[in-house]
Amino acid sequence: TVRMESLLDAFSEAELDAFSERVSAAVGPVEYCVEPKIDGLSVSLEYVNGIFVRGSTRGDGDTGEDVTHNLLTVRSIPRNIEPALPYLEVRGEVYMPGAVFNELAARQDEAGEKPFKNPRNAAAGSLRQKNPEVTASRKLDIFIFNIQRVDGMEFTSHFDSLEFLKKIGFNTVPGFKRFGSFTEAKEQVKRIGELRDSLEYDIDGAVIKVDDLSARAELGSTAKFPRWAIAFKYPPEEKETVLRDIEINVGRTGVLTPTAVFDPVFLAGTTVSRATLHNQDFIDEKGIAIGDTIVVRKAGDIIPEILSVSRRCGSPVFRIPDVCPVCGASAIRTAGEAAVRCDNADCPAQLKRRLIHFCSRDAMDIENLGEAVVELLADNGIIGSVEDIYKIKKEQLLGLEHFGDKASDNLLGSIEKSKGNDLYRLVYGLGIRYIGVKSAKLLCDRFRTMDAIMDASAEDIAQTEGFGDKTAGSVASYFALPETRALIASLAELGLNMSALTKQSEDLSLDGKIFVLTGTLPTYKRSEAAEIIEKHGGKVSGSVSKKTSFVLAGEDAGSKLTKAKELGVAVLTEDEFSAMLGI
Repeated sequence: TVRMESLLDAFSEAELDAFSERVSAAVGPVEYCVEPKIDGLSVSLEYVNGIFVRGSTRGDGDTGEDVTHNLLTVRSIPRNIEPALPYLEVRGEVYMPGAVFNELAARQDEAGEKPFKNPRNAAAGSLRQKNPEVTASRKLDIFIFNIQRVDGMEFTSHFDSLEFLKKIGFNTVPGFKRFGSFTEAKEQVKRIGELRDSLEYDIDGAVIKVDDLSARAELGSTAKFPRWAIAFKYPPEEKETVLRDIEINVGRTGVLTPTAVFDPVFLAGTTVSRATLHNQDFIDEKGIAIGDTIVVRKAGDIIPEILSVSRRCGSPVFRIPDVCPVCGASAIRTAGEAAVRCDNADCPAQLKRRLIHFCSRDAMDIENLGEAVVELLADNGIIGSVEDIYKIKKEQLLGLEHFGDKASDNLLGSIEKSKGNDLYRLVYGLGIRYIGVKSAKLLCDRFRTMDAIMDASAEDIAQTEGFGDKTAGSVASYFALPETRALIASLAELGLNMSALTKQSEDLSLDGKIFVLTGTLPTYKRSEAAEIIEKHGGKVSGSVSKKTSFVLAGEDAGSKLTKAKELGVAVLTEDEFSAMLGI
């Protein structure tokens, strides 16, 4: 019910200080909580009337995978809690203890199986097992680090909420502490880092959080991160290796991306042999040449990157070619951009990457039509455009490698099913520059139909939440192209859905209004009131701040009501709320 956001990462003390300055400028002096950042799989646990009813993975932040049955095998997760709160959602990190991982890896090795690369992968793979008995055998554990939403109780601080969870039986994140100054918080981050190698679980940093929940509400979030927390990542391990080659890949927008190929090295739990070199500016800055000895690390312990050149071989610095390696057309660099792009819109590499993107999980999510199958169909001349996907005939598939009768039917069924997808998937799948999944959702939530989006001006689009002039201009320019309009008309004729599927009231009178619910309402459950607010375009927050529009208060309203009166926030009874909406 609450978006599972990711955290803003910091890699230096200066970035931490900048975070503190932003917080102080927005809400003044505050206390901070510090806790280790567990390296596992983030999950949400939901309790209704004190009973554990659902557990889910983070997924894309809004929608995750239901793993309730597997989470029931984690012994430290309470099945029932007292007090039996009407609703409680907590967030935690499922992990595999180091000793358990070592035992599992040894068993896999003995059985001739490919062992998991690290405890995090082992935890993620174990939690997604179809057979809960397998999950149970993996001896997973969990640390809870946040209350996402609670009905029936109120908290004013993060520290107090964790103390409460600990008291009623949750295995809370170890060593969480509260500090009166940011300097003390930074010192705790250093102390956690010094203990890193002695812990029985993996951590990939430490998290500093604003403790006051009303201050958190006032700080809010960006499109990606909460503004009230930051994750400090400890310096990653670095190793030397020899650069053997630089490959050039052509993406769906025509960008030529150089990729370093080097002697394999073991870093942060995995073996790596490739890393992106980004663009010519990056290569020139480092002075990189094939044959050099380079220093490699994993940024945030995840993404391999080239840090520097430690020994030069004497060869000239590598240059990205001025011709496309796939189609031979000119590759040019536009003024003001770092990227070198293939100038041929019909370049086979671009076409393939656009088709792969269109079919991907976050876009049209066409099962059985992954990268390898897209390339197979493209290489055999069956698809060369998005429309072609919806024109594939069974007789074209039969006889292709791995395509018999059943596989052909499965693929055609997946393609047919994708026609009914929500509009935002199609908009994202079109590959419009600067438009990600979240931007596509925001665009479709506002305009509701493809026709409305195509008819909107850049100025209209710029009024959409999260959109600036650059993004809005990109969308308007894309849909103004005659070839785009022809494509949309063709897809509509082929039966693709052209409307947003998310339910929305015609009455959006609460658009832009932020509500806080407190106390027991005479008629509505809080969840029902929240649903009504959101249906009419409003938002529900857990804490009162200067940004709060209304507090909807029932009997036994507590500190939220007091805070509302202090800040001069309008307080509504249920009758006044109903009258406002005419219900």
